[in-house]
Amino acid sequence: MDGSPEKVKADEIISDAWDFNGRPALRSRTGGWTSAAMILVVELCERLTTLGIGVNLVTYLKNTMHFGNAASANTVTNFFGTSFMLSLLGGFVADTYIGRYLTIAIFAAVQASGVVVLTVSTVAPGLRPPPCGDPVATRCAQATGTQTGVMYLALYLTALGTGGIKSSVSGLGSDQFDESNRVERQQMTRFFNWFFFFISIGSLIAVTVLVYIQDNVGRWLGYGICAAAILVGLTVFLAGSPRYRFKKLVGSPLTQIAAVLTAAVRKRGLPLPSDTSLFHDIEAFTANEEAAGKTRKSKSKQRLALSDQFRFLNRAAIIEPSPSPAATKQSRWKLSTATDVEEVKLILRMLPIWATTIIFWTVYAQMTTFSVSQASTMNRHIGSSFQIPSGSLTAFFVISILITVPVYDRLMVPLFRLLTGNPQFFTPLRQIGVGLALSVLAMASAALIELKRLRACADSPSTQLSVFWLLPQFILVGSGEAFAYIGQLDFFLRECPAGMKTMSTGLFLSTVSLGFFFSTTLVTIVHKVTGESGHGAWLPDDINKGRLYNFYWLLVVLGGINLILFWASAKWYVYRVKSITGDRGERGASDPCVSTACVYFASCGCLAGNENFFPLSLLVKKIPAIIYLRPVNLCIHGR
Repeated sequence: MDGSPEKVKADEIISDAWDFNGRPALRSRTGGWTSAAMILVVELCERLTTLGIGVNLVTYLKNTMHFGNAASANTVTNFFGTSFMLSLLGGFVADTYIGRYLTIAIFAAVQASGVVVLTVSTVAPGLRPPPCGDPVATRCAQATGTQTGVMYLALYLTALGTGGIKSSVSGLGSDQFDESNRVERQQMTRFFNWFFFFISIGSLIAVTVLVYIQDNVGRWLGYGICAAAILVGLTVFLAGSPRYRFKKLVGSPLTQIAAVLTAAVRKRGLPLPSDTSLFHDIEAFTANEEAAGKTRKSKSKQRLALSDQFRFLNRAAIIEPSPSPAATKQSRWKLSTATDVEEVKLILRMLPIWATTIIFWTVYAQMTTFSVSQASTMNRHIGSSFQIPSGSLTAFFVISILITVPVYDRLMVPLFRLLTGNPQFFTPLRQIGVGLALSVLAMASAALIELKRLRACADSPSTQLSVFWLLPQFILVGSGEAFAYIGQLDFFLRECPAGMKTMSTGLFLSTVSLGFFFSTTLVTIVHKVTGESGHGAWLPDDINKGRLYNFYWLLVVLGGINLILFWASAKWYVYRVKSITGDRGERGASDPCVSTACVYFASCGCLAGNENFFPLSLLVKKIPAIIYLRPVNLCIHGR
């Protein structure tokens, strides 16, 4: 049969998608599991590569590059923080300029180049300092400016590539399924489950196999496998190009926010009218567009009435007298719809919650930095021959999450439903609050264990405390992540306007990024105030001579204060369904995205009307590892 659209059945054509050659996509020849599988491969390789480098990076910086303890920790947190922050850049570029396909292809190549440079630096003698001859008698040679510069170039090229891939890969995957088709809509749900599974597999391999190879065979091989993996992923991804479905660019929600703010500032001198007819609304706009034979995306929006909160922004929707009767349309930078204004207000109302969730990820950052440093000084042997790599302790997150999630789903939710009579007792904000509280307990545990470790070292320098004493802090942070991560995504996705779902995930990712960056800032300040070495230094190069426990106590104090601020912000916050007028808001109670906690990756959008959501408890049974998990399509009954 001829592949031209004119000679195929109407139901074979995907109305909102195109093929690689720019023609309307055909259902039988594009998309589906064949193309989705190739996209899953590139995500698997990205996770394996990023974590294969980052999770054990602190030991490489200390042992090979001869960085100090604080400098190593800051480099790791900056690497991960930059990766998350650059996903916002990748999402903006993909949504506004080049699309998801090109974003993934270009940024995967960038990541591959970074990992190749890092691998070469581990092999070329001139790109790393010489090994320490006698660390006790002489000071190790420090890395030169050129050596450090090459390493940073490699790391941040990798971070840039990670951010670009992360922003678009699941969105392109979801584009391979047509939501208007019942069969493909169900396949899309399964795609998200497999997406999560591939993330977990890549993460598990990274923190076990690759870390072991790096510590026991050589960094050159460990990083070389990472480089080969992302190159294989890129090759497979490009090989699937003829089968992919492509969709038109939707634009960035940042443009809407900027347009509303600009229009409000332009009209700052105008008085706010009491007559609502003087405000620009969706119906008036779409009526004019329909008269002209045009369509507009905002036509599908639910109209939102202007509120009195942040009233200054209402000026953006004031209709000014037109100097020319023929002028029926103004630039969005001069005139916004009332709905656009209210959507921006919704984002502003979320900012206090957004700000008070950052500290959790600062605590989380310690699990990949100072906790790894602690582990490297402890007894990590199992039996007489096998030694656990210090970087592999991150795998204990798997245990804590696999325990926490089914306990929450099968025990806590039914129990509190029975005790309170409220089927939705665990709101997203309560979930976040539990996660924040667990992070405070984790840092208290870390401080106490560090005191115990130092006492054991002082009593008998030849005796090392078992590394399993660190399990409480890993398990508490992992359990906290299960609550905070899911709660944050549920909150941001539920409360963000329907047309700003990319922004919602961006807000979440920015809290992760800023949490890592805040850790860097905190370590730098503590290092300068307490000193780099000598009596009283909290974070010296030799942690056996430091007071790391004080740093952990500082995080306990900051986390406690933040928890109080979060509680106040949560009490002040009003859920969107209570503040939107008309028909129970933008999403009614029958919408599964309100009645369940829909958590999914990047700009995938909620599968409204899909009743085949994958139960979380079943997902837990199928997935063996959840490390550095990314948002996926999970439905947790009871918000």
